[in-house]
Amino acid sequence: MSEPVHVPTVAEFAQRGETPEVLFWVGCAGSFDERAQKVTKAMVKILNHVGISYAILGKEESCSGDPAKRAGNEFLYQMQAMNNIAILNGYGIKKIITTCPHCFNTLKNEYPQMGGNYDVVHHSSYLQELIDSGKLTVEGGSFKGRKITYHDSCYLGRANNIYEAPRRVLEALDGELVELKRCRANGLCCGAGGAQVFKESESGDKEINVERAEEALSTGAGVIASNCPFCMTMLRDGVKHFNKEDDVEVLDLAELVSKANDL
Repeated sequence: MSEPVHVPTVAEFAQRGETPEVLFWVGCAGSFDERAQKVTKAMVKILNHVGISYAILGKEESCSGDPAKRAGNEFLYQMQAMNNIAILNGYGIKKIITTCPHCFNTLKNEYPQMGGNYDVVHHSSYLQELIDSGKLTVEGGSFKGRKITYHDSCYLGRANNIYEAPRRVLEALDGELVELKRCRANGLCCGAGGAQVFKESESGDKEINVERAEEALSTGAGVIASNCPFCMTMLRDGVKHFNKEDDVEVLDLAELVSKANDL
């Protein structure tokens, strides 16, 4: 059993009169979802490996408000956002990293309207920065030569036009990137966005995540790379629908980098 890793909080930095270089915004999925917690741990291992001064809010972190806003509850969203902004501004936070595109989009594009102005970076872009700067060397490891396909999440891709960073990270793994038929700006939603993950499906002939998983499986890739906890859940369920969970892994970019480097 691996040794527990101490993850510093911003409050601990504040007690020393310091501010971390970056705040790692964990998000609700990364905090409470058992599968997404593995992505959080992988990101922490990477941050520790490169020696970045980072911290989390811990118990002071609340939901970004994205699900409430997408579901139409603007009042609840503003309450959550105002509370988070007060805490972030109180600590003098300047830069935020998040592993969730939904949190990324809300913090980056919507918090400024309420006085929350930060340099918000999605972890796919941050990993690319670390690799390009030489701070993080990625060995292909067990992924070298393997077929990997990548799913563009809506909130990272179409909403924020980030397509190259995650692909650059995957290229560093020295695997064979096989693009999905519908990718980049023409990518297909996993079915979870816009708070849809929290409600029952509407009538139709096929679940969107099943359609997307079928497309991913048709590439013959042994790994489906994701950058979003919600996409990961939907894609994993889609892979299970076809009883392929023993043959095909659905992994986040942070997990791929962490596993490749044996972190």
